[in-house]
Parts: sequence; C-alpha cells; structure tokens
Amino acid sequence: MRHGKAGRKLNRTASHRKAMFANMAASLIQHEQIITTLPKAKDLRPIVEKLVTLGKRGDLHARRQAIAQIRDVTVVGKLFDAIATRYATRNGGYLRIMKAGYRQGDNAALAVIEFVDRDVEAKGAADRARLAAEAEAAEAA
Repeated sequence: MRHGKAGRKLNRTASHRKAMFANMAASLIQHEQIITTLPKAKDLRPIVEKLVTLGKRGDLHARRQAIAQIRDVTVVGKLFDAIATRYATRNGGYLRIMKAGYRQGDNAALAVIEFVDRDVEAKGAADRARLAAEAEAAEAA
C-alpha cells in the first residue's frame, strides 16, 4: 500500500527527478513560461512557489538554499532581484497552469506553466542575446 507517499514518480529515479525539476525550475524562472507535460507542470508548481517565497525572504540563507536547489547563480539572482520584488505583496499563487492540448507523438497531455504577471519579453531573451553576441563576434572576425 502507498499510504503517505505523495507525489508522482514520473518513471524516473529520485536523483533524476530532482535534477529534472531543478532544470525545469531554472528554465521557468529564466523564461517565465515553459511548455511541459501536465503531470510535470503540476509537480513543478509547488517547487517554484517555494523558491519565490525564499526570494521574498531575501536574506543570505534563503539565497543559499535557492542556489542549493536549482544550482544556477544567475537564475537565482533574477529570482531574488526581479521576481521576488514583483510578487512582494502577493501571498502565494505566483504560477498558472493552462492545458495546451496533446503532444503529436505520444498523445501526452501538455500544459503551459507561467508566472501570473510575467514579463513577456523574458521568454527567449537569453537566446536572442546569445545569438546577437555570436553575430557580433562573427562580424569582428
């Protein structure tokens, strides 16, 4: 019997799940919107909402806890500087999950998970900046 065993296994080992959710949380904070399967989105929401609450606390210990969980210092910087200040007066409910149909290959239910008052320009901004820097380097060479 599975009494008291909450959470989905998602057909992964515990270490794989932990790494996957760390990567997904970093991507969600960086781009402020990602598309994934519905079960993964539902499991990711409490993780990221707790990270936003750490960001709202704002002290050094909270920053170190966030770095330990998502392992990307630049993303944690955005979390503490931009996102935590945006939701300073909001008491939870920072994320929204919207169903987005079914995936073509295996008919898995897809979902869009995003911040409630997200910055529309944030999605893909890092990729655009990287491509612009590569173009400048190619012109200079």
